[in-house]
Amino acid sequence: MTMGSDEQSAAAGHKVLLADDEKEILDLLAMTLEDDERYQVLLASDGQRALELCKAERPDLVFLDVQMPKMDGISVCEAIRKDPSTSNTKVIMLTALAQESEIDRALMAGADDYMTKPFSPTALHHKLLEALGLEEAAA
Repeated sequence: MTMGSDEQSAAAGHKVLLADDEKEILDLLAMTLEDDERYQVLLASDGQRALELCKAERPDLVFLDVQMPKMDGISVCEAIRKDPSTSNTKVIMLTALAQESEIDRALMAGADDYMTKPFSPTALHHKLLEALGLEEAAA
């Protein structure tokens, strides 16, 4: 895994942006992917930074928390969908909000999928493979 930043050159593989304001969740997400060279991992701890990284780095997939400072995940997802340069980015909402109304809100904003916390690293990795069309490679 390659930990990314704005100035880092693109690495081979898929760029995955992990956005969550809880450091423990970001660490767990990053650890889930750290030994797999298929991914370049980008980290953001607030919604505004997530959107900046999304526009600058154009990740293939974004795991996006709903409740974040500066800009919530729903607004980030809507902005990703409205920008032609990022509109095809896969977005999976990852949050503690499990109410059906929140799930519907995320999907209406353009999220491709939704996972609730707590999550298992195995389930998260499966969602990642599915979103990137790599399921067969994992079988």
